[in-house]
This record gives sequence, C-alpha cells and structure tokens, in this order.
Amino acid sequence: MVVKKILMLVGSLLVVSALGGCSNSKATSLGAGESKNELVKIGITQIAEHPALDSAREGFIAALKDKNYKDGVNIKIDFENAQNDMPTTQTIAEKFVNDDVNLIAAISTPSAQAAFNATQKANKNIPIVITAVTDPVAAGLAKSLDNSGTNVTGTSDAVPIERQFELIKKLAPKTKNIGIIYNTSEINSELQIEAAKNASKSFNFNIVTSGITSSNEIPQALDSILNKIDILYIPTDNMVASAVSTITKICYSRNIPVMGAEAAHVKNGAVATAGIDYYKLGYETGLKAVELIEGKKPEEVSITTSKETSLVINEDAVRKLNMTVPEEIFTKAEKVKGGVE
Repeated sequence: MVVKKILMLVGSLLVVSALGGCSNSKATSLGAGESKNELVKIGITQIAEHPALDSAREGFIAALKDKNYKDGVNIKIDFENAQNDMPTTQTIAEKFVNDDVNLIAAISTPSAQAAFNATQKANKNIPIVITAVTDPVAAGLAKSLDNSGTNVTGTSDAVPIERQFELIKKLAPKTKNIGIIYNTSEINSELQIEAAKNASKSFNFNIVTSGITSSNEIPQALDSILNKIDILYIPTDNMVASAVSTITKICYSRNIPVMGAEAAHVKNGAVATAGIDYYKLGYETGLKAVELIEGKKPEEVSITTSKETSLVINEDAVRKLNMTVPEEIFTKAEKVKGGVE
C-alpha cells in the first residue's frame, strides 16, 4: 500500500513536471504543449482597410482554412483595424499581448512594428507573422530574411521597381518624368522612393516626389507635381492606397496616366501593374502561420518575397486615356474594368 502511494506521488510529480515543460515551450512555439481542445488565438492587426491589405488578410485566412484551421472550430480570430492611425496600431498590439494570443498576424509595416515592440516591451515571445512589409530588416523586425533571430517571420511585398519601369516604357515610351506621392512617416515608402531613384538612371527617368502626412493632403500634393510629370506611380503605401479613386480622378482629368505597384491599384482605376497580388502574398503568409501553429519557431521559417507577380491592365483606364497597349502585353495581362469615372 505504501509502495502504491509512493508510485502515485511520483506519477503526479512527473505530470506536473511535464506540464511545466509544456508551459515553457508555449512561449516560442504554438505546436508544443497546446491542448487539442483549446482554440489557437490569432490576433490580426491591420493598419487600414483598403483593397490590397484586405486581399492579404483574405488570402491569409484562406490558407488557414485550406489547412483545416477554421475560425470558431480550432482557431479563434480577433481582427482589429487601426483606421490609418499610428497610435491605434500600438493599442491593438498591446491588447493582443495582454490577451495572451498565441499568434499575431501583422498586415503592414506599422502594424508589424507595433506588434514587435509590444511583445518586446512585455517580454512575451508571442510569434508574429508579417505581410505587406517591404523591408523587414530595415524596419527592425528581423536580423536577416533567412533567419530573423526574433519572434517574427512572414512575407515581404518587395518587388523590383525595374519591372514597373519596363512596363511604363512599353505602355508610354515617351515618358521622361515619373511622379510619386508617398507617406513620409512610412519607412517602406521611403525605401521605395530610394529604390525608384536608383533604378530610374537605367531608364533615363526623372523621379518627382511629393510627400504627405495625411490623406487629406493628397489633392494638394498632386497639384504640386502634375504639371511636372508624364505619369504618376503609386507605391505600396497604405495611406496612398486608401485613396486610389481620388488619385485617378484628379490625374485623369489632367490626362496623366496612373500606374500601380500592385493588382488592387489597377482594379480600383490605375492603368496597369507588373506587381504584387496581395491575396497570393497573404496566402503564403497563412501557410507560414500554419508552420508555427504546428510546432516551428519563427526563426526556423524564413521571410520570403512573393513567388509570383501579376500583370494586370484596366481596360476602362486605357480607353479613357486613349492609350495603346502592345499586343504582347495585352495578351499576357489579366484584364479588369471599373474604378474609373
């Protein structure tokens, strides 16, 4: 009887020890130590609602579903939108940390930085998957793309600007001056401006920029450069992307074509792009989230750029501006309509 009690006591101690080990592994990995009956809590933070970021979120959730992770079944998704307000991104991140979510999905550079800062401040190693972040290293989220060395992994929306410039050369061969408006407070936008200026030399383009700090400044920013440019290029800038219809309306009234950095820009009125499909980018990010849920650590999953780019043309925009699209481009491109007044 005494022996039996001793064995029971030892068994109890082993169980407690095992549970303690699970608790420690939970901080760095979703897969280890999670109860099969417990919902994995995923906080999705997004800087603003606009077509590109919405598509990334939809792709992210679709990837989870395709891998049999469904909201309300085995995962619980909490989606928060910062409405383009930087302090709100921090509030959202702090909420997720305080709620002890198992995973944070951060859509955009500001959202990713806020999530990273919140986890570091609270000394909680909650895994973060990022998307729609142009340069994770420059943004301070990772030491390298191959191995972040942090609690971050995900995808970058960086695409060589040369592809866009090649398309501009083919669609508007007389182009000399390209205008770009951008949010001066977004590091990803600053990086794209720098990349555009560096690449422009090979194409004999002159880059004319106009910075904004609020979407209300867009009409004035455009007015300051439209008489100096042949084409306007919209980068992957969250503030600018939220106002594509306003931008195209103003530019087209002055017969200035608008080129987009990604497919959603074109679907909302820009002429064309050879850029990112954010749904596919979000989907790739969702697959990385699954790897974390199933046991990998963020530093074991490399940060990647999109495996695919999309050639998209808006037929209504082309028609409105009386542009001629070379047959080789028209045949290959996805054709869309709409977004043009």
